[in-house]
Amino acid sequence: MLSTILLAALGYLNPVVPGFHPDPSVCRVDSDYYLVNSSFQFFPGVPIFHSRDLVNWQQIGNVLDRRSQIELKEADSWGGIYAPVLRLHDGTFYMVTTNCSDRGNFFVTAPSPHGPWSDPVWIEQGGIDPDLFWEDGHCYFTSNPNDGIHICEIDPVTGRQLSESRLLWRGMGGRYPEAGHLFRKDGWYYLMIAEGGTEMGHSITIARSKNLYGPYVGNPANPILCHQRQAAQTNPIQGTGHGDLFQAHDGSWWIVFLAFRPQINGMHILGRETCLAPVKWVNGWPVVNDGNPVTLEMPNAPFADNVLKPQSLMSNVQSSFRDDFRDRTLAPRWVYLRNPDSSRYELTGNALRLKGGAPLSQNSVSPTFVAHRQQDIECDITTFLTLKGNEGEAGLSVYMESSAHYDLYLTPEEKDGATVSVRAQLDGFVHDFPSVRISSRKCLLRVVCKADRYIFQYAKPLTTDWHDIASVSTRYLTTETAGGFTGTVIGMYASGNTTADFDFFSYNK
Repeated sequence: MLSTILLAALGYLNPVVPGFHPDPSVCRVDSDYYLVNSSFQFFPGVPIFHSRDLVNWQQIGNVLDRRSQIELKEADSWGGIYAPVLRLHDGTFYMVTTNCSDRGNFFVTAPSPHGPWSDPVWIEQGGIDPDLFWEDGHCYFTSNPNDGIHICEIDPVTGRQLSESRLLWRGMGGRYPEAGHLFRKDGWYYLMIAEGGTEMGHSITIARSKNLYGPYVGNPANPILCHQRQAAQTNPIQGTGHGDLFQAHDGSWWIVFLAFRPQINGMHILGRETCLAPVKWVNGWPVVNDGNPVTLEMPNAPFADNVLKPQSLMSNVQSSFRDDFRDRTLAPRWVYLRNPDSSRYELTGNALRLKGGAPLSQNSVSPTFVAHRQQDIECDITTFLTLKGNEGEAGLSVYMESSAHYDLYLTPEEKDGATVSVRAQLDGFVHDFPSVRISSRKCLLRVVCKADRYIFQYAKPLTTDWHDIASVSTRYLTTETAGGFTGTVIGMYASGNTTADFDFFSYNK
């Protein structure tokens, strides 16, 4: 009999991809798994991950990494790239998604998940959250125009619509029926969707039919996943929905789905994250996690019966890192707001140099800002900044969207001095905390993230004597307060007529 310690060692932790990584979709290739997420107004778009055990995911790139693929002009936290789906057919990978700030639904293709990915092939049928399904040489496209899941046949090369759009299912009556995924099993066509809106009442429902075009009959036990019920009312995982169901290489079934972790007064700030749960089939219907709420600590890792891995329960989430900016290009984890002006970013060999641009509060252009998703409720972020020039500002920003961000920054003063400041921008209201003058334009900056507040600090070069500048509540950057579909990102910025060198960026969990 396995000991309790060994059983714990075979468990895993949700979310498996923490931080702002919503709308997950998984494609299996033998025993390799690839996962994509929405990216909204951030560039590059659609991060793509690889795993061999479903719980340890490594980002291998971004599907949409050039402007010919993704136009984000004036995109805000409600716009940009929605709900990608990753599929493999006849040796070609397809990623289908919606650009809500451009022409709508499209797909791109590649010979490998590593790319290169094609330019967009646009699709006529509207709605969001598209999916692709193949059968007998035909390619079918689904999305949700007019508050229901519709299907049409398309040309998988040109995207041309080959048949009229037909309604398949409107769900079980929840608002915003979306995220329809079609698959076939044991002679049935299954259509799994999300309902209720991507909030506390989010849920996953499923229907089936013997005919591709229906009629589809809902599962009597719907919803198959929902934490808006008494059994899950105190669960630290909420807003469960928008799932993708798949069979693993060992025959087991699993579902990835989005959820969020409330951290202050029932509100969340990290965005919607990717979670994982086991699935069993009972009387022709999928049952998620034996009908129980999905938890942070899950007792049985995928494939644990086949490969005993001496890993701790927490080891699948490795969010700490340090980037010294010594490479020729930035790692795929880094993102920009909208389409960046590449001339404002330079890797000098020992620093990341940023040339000042528009303010972070300006939504019509891309500011000089490069950021990383906040993935942990409690963590700290540190950088070393050298400010050049006699104008502008540069520093760290905790950014939810253009009207909701906290900035820790340096501005130049006379005789090569500088001022360390903190500013809170909240939907038209701006609060400046008392500044501190220092005798150098070089400074360590740190943001300490807590469940209920952000603490902004500075230290002089070659010291670890941290001084607090301000402490600001997290609640004003939560999704429930600031709005949008994203989560907080924390990164380096420069605005105005200035240049700033950042020697490193350290993220510590």
